Amino acid sequence: MQITVCVAVTPSTDTKVKVGADGKSLDTADVKFELNPYDEIALEEGLRMREKLGAGTVEVVTVGDGSQKEEIRKCLARGADSATILKADITNADSAAIATTLAHHIKSNESRVAFFGKQSVDGDNSQVPTLVSAMLDWPIVAKVSKLEFDGDTFRAEREIEGAVEIIEGSLPAVFSAEKGLNEPRYPSLKGIMAAKKKPLNEVDAVLGEVRILTQSLELPDARPEGRIVGEGAEAVQELVDLLKNEAKVI
Repeated sequence: MQITVCVAVTPSTDTKVKVGADGKSLDTADVKFELNPYDEIALEEGLRMREKLGAGTVEVVTVGDGSQKEEIRKCLARGADSATILKADITNADSAAIATTLAHHIKSNESRVAFFGKQSVDGDNSQVPTLVSAMLDWPIVAKVSKLEFDGDTFRAEREIEGAVEIIEGSLPAVFSAEKGLNEPRYPSLKGIMAAKKKPLNEVDAVLGEVRILTQSLELPDARPEGRIVGEGAEAVQELVDLLKNEAKVI
């Protein structure tokens, strides 16, 4: 079975964000990039599915300009069988454009299951997995916290407010991974050496239609310094007054 894991390479979560000179994009100078944390969980789930089946291949796919090779190689070191970079300029790409490119690739490689992280930590909008499922006309279980397979059937759990939702279905299907679904493995020395011989393909791709254009970016106002309103029980009433009349949060 062909298992596809779609990943993104995003700025590190401890990056100090700066707006670029054009006022519409991020300044990537001195920015460290890494595999999107939720996509690490998706990759681990794909690897576990292959191991349980005892057969099949795991392909990692990303859309980008080719600068993602180092992080994609790390996916191969963790155990993926192959990787593909769908080369395109994604500077102004929106979720729909990315999803169109990924859906076309998944359809062409005859995959029957696609794993995603629930969201990327840069765009943070959780749209791509759902858009891909719609374009493929496959069912999707989003934000999966537990997943079991039995042949072509699956049983998934996802946490909702105050309860756990259980969903059963059959492949083909799309799954987006929530934190806690598994614990991603680290690359082993053997895996790192083996990754050098695994195929990392670069394929020129045409993005789908861009429907959302960024007009401008700006940083939020600096957080004001904290205030000490008093000590002990005598400060309680003043604090309540400030929260109610100034901060207007109660």
